[in-house]
Amino acid sequence: AMRLQAPQFQALFTPGLRSVAELFEKKNYELRIAGGAVRDLLSGETPQDIDFATTATPAEMKEMFTAAGVRLINNKGEKHGTITARLHEQNFEITTLRIDVVTDGRHAEVEFTTDWHKDAERRDLTVNSMFLGLDGTLYDFFNGYEDLKSKKIRFVGKAAERIQEDYLRILRYFRFYGRIAEKPGDHEPNTLQAIKENAKGLAGISGERIWVELKKILLGNHVNHLVQLMYELDIAQYIGLPLDGNLEEFARVSKNIQNLSPKPMTVLTSLFKGKDDVTNLDLRLKISKEEKNLGLFLVKHRQELTRAQGPEPLRPYQDFLMDSREANTNSKIFELLKYQGEEQLLKEMQEWTVPCFPVSGHDLRKMGVSSGKEIGTALQQLREEWKKSGYHMDKEELLSCLKKL
Repeated sequence: AMRLQAPQFQALFTPGLRSVAELFEKKNYELRIAGGAVRDLLSGETPQDIDFATTATPAEMKEMFTAAGVRLINNKGEKHGTITARLHEQNFEITTLRIDVVTDGRHAEVEFTTDWHKDAERRDLTVNSMFLGLDGTLYDFFNGYEDLKSKKIRFVGKAAERIQEDYLRILRYFRFYGRIAEKPGDHEPNTLQAIKENAKGLAGISGERIWVELKKILLGNHVNHLVQLMYELDIAQYIGLPLDGNLEEFARVSKNIQNLSPKPMTVLTSLFKGKDDVTNLDLRLKISKEEKNLGLFLVKHRQELTRAQGPEPLRPYQDFLMDSREANTNSKIFELLKYQGEEQLLKEMQEWTVPCFPVSGHDLRKMGVSSGKEIGTALQQLREEWKKSGYHMDKEELLSCLKKL
């Protein structure tokens, strides 16, 4: 058997984890790291969060922790077999091994088991179905480690069965493909067939769950390939994407934004032909207000708000920002520049500080303009002059301009 010795693995052994391990050992309950954290460790990454699996039942864990005076964090995981214990300022989420008894394509009823193989069998992908003992021993029932090394994404067992247990797994397949696979198009034909035959099941999955996965797909690798595939396999319509999505524009924009860290919505908007597509996406996925506004902004301005010819390419964006009365227009403009693939302009725009209009009504009163209406008009005219100068004119220049006016 393989034993992992990586520094990322050694680093997990905090005082908290040592105490947890000791308690389980004393009681002869087995405790292993499970799922995604094992995949990350084997890839040489430091896992973001760590799930543990155990042969102990929730009742046994509660009794053991309570007897040891360990604080349990009340969470809703208990009926699925998850107990969260807090030791040394760290939370430990530990789940009893389980078998799915009934599944309806969204959630499962589970019963507990002490059989590690059976628990691995109900996980979605081979690369997510491994366990790691605290001594570094790898327990891998479905060749997950081989798949990880050869960058293959495969379902555990029969693809159709895994998908029918929870249709969201279709999108998880795409997400991990975008994270692990080396090149586009490297799928097993029978996996794609199973996805196509079960795509309709996604209609029954909540928009919120879909959006979480979709956002990760949009920020991963091979996004153009994966979105094209969503259309080929008939998935798009069930997850709020337009039936006639603009795939050429998507291909172009997903290339533009490769190294620019766009927001997911920026990438996705390139599929949309108009604002109705944004509204429909929102109806299906319940995106945030900020995401919806960004989509509407991009659809509206992506064509006419573009770089100027000549020595001041940024001017149209700067003018737009200066004229805007809305909050966070600058972050929307950054996203628009990413969408347009304007890497250099984006850098310049991010470094540009919005200048402050140097003249106030107070200055005009000192010059003898008294009526409010006149002050308003004069300020407006001066703003225009200031704008024409590229926001360079200072107070003196503007006020001498007023005398001419």
